[in-house]
Amino acid sequence: MGVLLEHLPELWQGLIVTLQLTAASFAGAAVLGVLVCALRVSPVRVLRALGTAYVETLQNLPLLVLLVLVFFGLPEIGIKADPLVTAIVVIAVYEAAYIGEALRSGVNSVSKGQGEAARAIGLTFGQSLRHVVLPQALRTVVQPIGNIFIATTMNTALAGAVSVVDLTASAQRVNLVEAQPIPIFVGAGIAYGLIAAAAGFVTGRLERRLVILR
Repeated sequence: MGVLLEHLPELWQGLIVTLQLTAASFAGAAVLGVLVCALRVSPVRVLRALGTAYVETLQNLPLLVLLVLVFFGLPEIGIKADPLVTAIVVIAVYEAAYIGEALRSGVNSVSKGQGEAARAIGLTFGQSLRHVVLPQALRTVVQPIGNIFIATTMNTALAGAVSVVDLTASAQRVNLVEAQPIPIFVGAGIAYGLIAAAAGFVTGRLERRLVILR
């Protein structure tokens, strides 16, 4: 316990970076995930194939490999980016595949009659998706989206591999000095657990408020 209090400023700064990384990458993943979902349910075969290729590719790549490839590959083509920005973009692109699939399952749960009714009153595919289908689909996938948020939080721990000093990297640095891995990493684990518990609580409340009785 004493080692945690002694190094509280470093660990706290790492926690702040983890929260920033989680919030920014999840927001980016949510926006991109809607686009992926739109591709996956598009009536145009080429767009559906594009969405399928995106999901299949990202879901079959380890996030750590993607992070390292992008971090070390960009400078090779003359692009220099801040490690934190690189990690945010890569995690957002990766998690978008999962959010897109969660949203697609929600879209599939909406009655086809809803889409047909929207088109009958003159709405385009994009308008019916935005105004009719997606709002209903979102209400059915609150818990899966919450689970993806928790997974995103845990995945940010990999950002230390590309020089981002998040909570895990901070704990590792402190451990290199103090050589007390158990209290240091138990403390870091508790912090991750509290974030996950808070996310689970919020999504549970939202799910109960937005539940659709069929």
